[in-house]
Amino acid sequence: MDTVKIGQFIKSLRKEKSLTQREVAERLNVSEKTVSKWETGNGMPEVGLMLPLCKFYGIGINELLSGERLDERQYVEKAEENIACLVDRTPPRKKIIITTISCILVILSSLALILISAFFIAEIWIKSVVIGIAMIVVFADISVIILVAVSTEIYTCEKCGEKFVPSLKAYILAPHTFKRRYLKCPHCGKKSWNNSHLKK
Repeated sequence: MDTVKIGQFIKSLRKEKSLTQREVAERLNVSEKTVSKWETGNGMPEVGLMLPLCKFYGIGINELLSGERLDERQYVEKAEENIACLVDRTPPRKKIIITTISCILVILSSLALILISAFFIAEIWIKSVVIGIAMIVVFADISVIILVAVSTEIYTCEKCGEKFVPSLKAYILAPHTFKRRYLKCPHCGKKSWNNSHLKK
């Protein structure tokens, strides 16, 4: 995500409206310094301010994050790119918390479905379908948890001290405890119990 390009875009939108930074700051209830920070590319608007800023300038969030006005074809292309950038910018600890909370909610919903089907649905084929859907959702949820863990954790080799990220297959198949995993280091080639840390 090019913050300088986004800043120049925000600045050009302000100039189109013939407004000063102070006037924009007053309309959005932020400081003039904050608007200046956005326009110079030294900071991005907080998520809570993106929608008001976009409404004020008559643009979409996708256009804001792209730093330019988009036609329909570009809009779809840029949407995926911008979502990926936002996910990458999410701090690992926050990413884990968000994923954990959403996964717990999904698992509880799936359990509720299973209980409802067990006690309130008489027909066996409907029960089977509901339980099957609930199980698929739970397994999908577990997959998401694993993918987030792989993308946020880094390991330190006990033998050579080098840091590395294991492959998805190695991560899943390796014996492990809560904070350690028995992995082969790609640097020294030796297997050991390696400590996990969150990526910075």
